[in-house]
Amino acid sequence: MNIHYPVRINRYLALQNICSRREADKLISAGQVKINNRIAKLGDLVKEGDEVSLSEAAKKREESLVYIAYNKPFGVVTHSAQDDESEILDDPALQKFGRLFPVGRLDKESHGLIILTNDGRITGKLLEPEREHEKEYLVKTDRDVAEGFLRKMGKGVQLEDFRTKNCEVEPAGPKSFRIILTEGKKHQIRRMCAALGYQTVDLKRIRIMNIKLDGLKEGKFRIIIGQELKTLLNSLK
Repeated sequence: MNIHYPVRINRYLALQNICSRREADKLISAGQVKINNRIAKLGDLVKEGDEVSLSEAAKKREESLVYIAYNKPFGVVTHSAQDDESEILDDPALQKFGRLFPVGRLDKESHGLIILTNDGRITGKLLEPEREHEKEYLVKTDRDVAEGFLRKMGKGVQLEDFRTKNCEVEPAGPKSFRIILTEGKKHQIRRMCAALGYQTVDLKRIRIMNIKLDGLKEGKFRIIIGQELKTLLNSLK
């Protein structure tokens, strides 16, 4: 990505894929970033030709980044639980990784794959609609899936405030189908089905880009490593 100088130091670090802007602010506030061998301050500008460096502590941050594929159970909220609700990060098995956050969300009534990480760089790159990253779902309905229904789903459905993009849809059983979206509006699949006279009985996300749920049991997780992680990060640039 071309950088247009001068640029604020936090944005510079984000554009260099070192960290998110929010994480950059933390590093700067902690005195772990220098510009031309001078400790940077919040709001400092980086000019073309300036040398930006990180402390050893900031460099080690890269070694502690973790990426997790988690199978969210039905009835668990992604975050911001209310009253007696449970959320993903309440799972004691995840506590050992320190501060994690889910990338995106799944409705309380939905289940399946969600990515957890402590790497703020990937959030926008994964969720921004214009990047059109694939997410695949297995959907069960209240009645037999007709060919016309699948065709209309694939060509886009007019909802109250927008029309969905074309997408891949194929049958997966008498009352179920698979759908691959490159956008992620709130309750999108449920709203698409309802607009065509169908009710969603079960909604399960089974893939995000190259990360697949496969045989991961509900409420369990695995760390994304090796070629799988390399492919994911390369796709996010």
